[in-house]
Amino acid sequence: MKKLIFLLALCFSFMASAQNAQVFKAANEAYAAGNYEEAIAQYEQILESGQTSAALHYNLGNSYYKLNRVAPSIYHYEKALRLEPGDEDVQNNLGFARNMAIDAIGEEEQTGFRGIFETSTAAFSASGWGWVAIFCMLVFVVFFLVYYFSSRTFTKRLLFIGSMLFLLMAISSVIVAVTKESYSEEGEYAIVFSEEVEIKNEPSPRADDAFLLHEGAKVKITEDFQDWVEIRLPNGSTGWLEENHLRRL
Repeated sequence: MKKLIFLLALCFSFMASAQNAQVFKAANEAYAAGNYEEAIAQYEQILESGQTSAALHYNLGNSYYKLNRVAPSIYHYEKALRLEPGDEDVQNNLGFARNMAIDAIGEEEQTGFRGIFETSTAAFSASGWGWVAIFCMLVFVVFFLVYYFSSRTFTKRLLFIGSMLFLLMAISSVIVAVTKESYSEEGEYAIVFSEEVEIKNEPSPRADDAFLLHEGAKVKITEDFQDWVEIRLPNGSTGWLEENHLRRL
């Protein structure tokens, strides 16, 4: 019975993937034809099925950008960049989308060790470094097995050195992945989706206004309180707004 359930689940998963591939192709064709609303509906359909990818968010960002919809385009470019941190096309288009936003907030600068770490490991996300670690570990196992059964001294030395090198790379990749995941959990970011929102000094609609933000602004969430969230900007400004004004990344 368990085998039958597993096979049925596998079949449904395969069918869903095939269907999403067809929807993705149709969405790309709609985008190429200039039917951006139709493309968005089909891309969103894939997201609702539980599948995601950098390409999917990138295409969604492009579609919203073509319709001059600032917040959704920035949101999906940011999502794509999280999945593919080193993608230059995503970075460039994100820059264009940010130019449409009213608030020139900029990015929070990372200094010291964290700044060096983020810059040097930007090629992959935390999950990407995890896959690098798995690949290096597999190569280590292959090299070590060949080393173990090899009879030539010179070959054994080369294989041993190679296996230790890949083992070191695997361990380093795991450390990088864990560190990046830890950094990402320190602060949650969001994109403002309301056209204009008043940021309050306290989590109350009757509180004094601290400043204004507009659609497309990227903020860091520092605290949650009922339906309100406290945010911080790169310049150090803080305030409160109701969560329905933004969408978490």
